[in-house]
Amino acid sequence: MGHAHQAIVVAALLFVGMLILLEMGRRAQVRRQRRDPEKPDQGAGALEAAVYGLLALLIAFTFSGAATRFDGRRHLVVEEANAIGTAYLRVDLLPPAVQPALKDSFRRYLDSRLEAYDQLPNFEAFRAGLAKSGALQTEIWTQAVTACPKAEGGTPACMLLLPALNQMFDITTTRTTALEVHPPAIIFVMLCVLALVTALIAGYNLTGDRNRNWLPMVGFALTVAATVYVILDIEYPRLGFIRVEAIDQVLVNQRASMK
Repeated sequence: MGHAHQAIVVAALLFVGMLILLEMGRRAQVRRQRRDPEKPDQGAGALEAAVYGLLALLIAFTFSGAATRFDGRRHLVVEEANAIGTAYLRVDLLPPAVQPALKDSFRRYLDSRLEAYDQLPNFEAFRAGLAKSGALQTEIWTQAVTACPKAEGGTPACMLLLPALNQMFDITTTRTTALEVHPPAIIFVMLCVLALVTALIAGYNLTGDRNRNWLPMVGFALTVAATVYVILDIEYPRLGFIRVEAIDQVLVNQRASMK
């Protein structure tokens, strides 16, 4: 089962679970009113406000964190495009005889980076693409180190090109790490559990009338379940319906400029 389907299943189960607990809470309120219709609930308001506030805080925390990491991943794509573009331009510091082969390696390298991320959510193919990129990194580095002593000025050319290559290679590790950095799973478990507890309390606060008012019950459950789904989808981009392929156009444009 892909991540997109997993997120849908989690949201669907949460929606159904909240509806069940809303109904359980409503029935508990009906039974209480039958036993003692004149006795009001005492001291429950502060508890309910605390639970509602905690759910709102946890949703805000997880949503904000997911959105921040999502923006960070998009920013890293731009950084990689800039790093590749800078290193590619500095190849011109090398002797004309060695430039075509090195520039061809650059083009193949960028193609491999684009192909690797296109494979997601197939992680096996993604890792194979990363391995191919790693091999091309070694090839580019060897070609550059071999060509540097032949460049006019020698050391100055190396001082400009080799650090640019290092930055171009380092950003690949940063992007891969950013793809795998997520909050502990217990946070999402706690979010779902707290949503269910909140549904139970909300159901208890519904009118004790025997006739169910489905609109607020379904609306509340659907809103919370949809929010949790969006959080999960933002947290795991490229795996669900929320994608970051649009920002990859920066790398595509960079590849087009590498004639």
